[in-house]
Amino acid sequence: MALWDRIKDSAQTMQNQLVARKNDLKSGAFRDASMAMCALVAAADGVVDPSERRRVAQLIATNEVLQNFPADDLRLRFEGCLDKLAADFDFGKVALMQEIGKVKKKPVEARAVVQIGIVIGGADGDFDPTERAVVREVCFALGISPAEFDL
Repeated sequence: MALWDRIKDSAQTMQNQLVARKNDLKSGAFRDASMAMCALVAAADGVVDPSERRRVAQLIATNEVLQNFPADDLRLRFEGCLDKLAADFDFGKVALMQEIGKVKKKPVEARAVVQIGIVIGGADGDFDPTERAVVREVCFALGISPAEFDL
């Protein structure tokens, strides 16, 4: 199987697992951690160009699990996370990792945040090394083995 196909299959598998747990993923902490994860993946290479911003925003708006929350609210939170990264990448990243850390004691939500990162990163068929590194870093912050997600 080609790498492209494995990436697409992995992202689809993660999305299916998220949908199966949709009713367990309604907390504000999950919402905020998910938007922080999306911003970190979008800015994994240190830059978020306008087309990437739009692509990730569209993925957020159409993700079935994230439809537990109002789309405008998610957009504002995602944009706020990106603004933190744009203002000062290092401090912004620390703030977003702290936001993600709030779901650490909720294993279902913590794993779902990691899965959101994989879905967003792999949506274009190119889950590149910088995106993988960010998701792996989040795994460590949440006390989850990256191997659980083939990272």
